[in-house]
Amino acid sequence: IQISDNWPGYSLDLFTYPQHYYGDLEYVLIPHGIIVDRTERLAKDIMQDIGDNDIVVLCVLKGGYKFCADLVEHIKNLSRNSERFISMKVDFVRLKSYHNDQSMQDMQIMGGDDLSKLTGKVSFLHVLLTLFFMFCKDIVGTGRTMKVLLNNIEKYKPKMIKVASLLVKRTSRPDGYRPDYYGFEIPDLFVVGYALDYNEHFRDLNHICVINDHGKAKYRV
Repeated sequence: IQISDNWPGYSLDLFTYPQHYYGDLEYVLIPHGIIVDRTERLAKDIMQDIGDNDIVVLCVLKGGYKFCADLVEHIKNLSRNSERFISMKVDFVRLKSYHNDQSMQDMQIMGGDDLSKLTGKVSFLHVLLTLFFMFCKDIVGTGRTMKVLLNNIEKYKPKMIKVASLLVKRTSRPDGYRPDYYGFEIPDLFVVGYALDYNEHFRDLNHICVINDHGKAKYRV
């Protein structure tokens, strides 16, 4: 699903959201209900592609936890109601590559248990790519963050690696990284909600919204 650059979004008055964020947001870009429906469709597409393979799910924290949890739950429900059972294991890694809304030069990969469990497995890397690609044009153009992470995983020689993301930020660069599965392609906007944060705020917002300048100033560190 592509959201155009001139899409005005939805008025905040049409939705409920935490009162402590009043005045900090411009508009709702993607309502929670649409996110849920789109995630369910991604789960169906993934189920059709993976065959009888077991899956090791790597959830990239913190921004990816809600999408990952919802996607895994949809896959589990589809598996229960089908003739084939898919075994899934979930692990977590965390990346730190930004300060406020600016990219940092060095990226840190933290966490994760023994990733040797990936050897010979099908790995679906559930990532909110907006977190990686939204802050600085060089990251959007080169896919630096994604390449570092995938190179770190590929050394364990999993049977297959697929990347699923909820959001992809639109880039004019033809060589920009594209995941195998994604929910929405969005304009060049700073968005929060559905676990996407700005300095650890807005994770409790169910809708994906555009933060305004007041919100950035209020929560800047």
